Amino acid sequence: MNDNDDEPGFDGGGYDAEDWSRLKPFTGAVATLEDVRNRLAIFALGDTRGGRPIDMDLPQPVIWWEDDGEVAAVAVQAEAHDSEDGETMEVLGLVLPDGGGAVALLEDVDLVDDSDPVWRRLVTEAIGDETGEDEED
Repeated sequence: MNDNDDEPGFDGGGYDAEDWSRLKPFTGAVATLEDVRNRLAIFALGDTRGGRPIDMDLPQPVIWWEDDGEVAAVAVQAEAHDSEDGETMEVLGLVLPDGGGAVALLEDVDLVDDSDPVWRRLVTEAIGDETGEDEED
């Protein structure tokens, strides 16, 4: 895979509140392990049935309600999968401001606009150490 901007895939580089929209989503298919290896997708689920893409606009800023509190992220992958018990899980592949990837359930995130002040603050706090600046209001 080359570094051409027209190539699909998540680049692993971080983002700030102004350039998140350059993240490339994985849409139109259910991701495979090969897609994850090629950095085209964040996750691939192999122990579920009936996997299908969720129809939503991606990339999408979100606030993820993780155990440690609120985390700013951008959803770049959205899939629904059925468990053996027939329960449907709606799963998102997230890119964090530092460029890392994470997986979350749709029910554990709030979809927000990039103008959301909480999301913007969380992004800035997550990357603030990299700039050497601490912003305070």
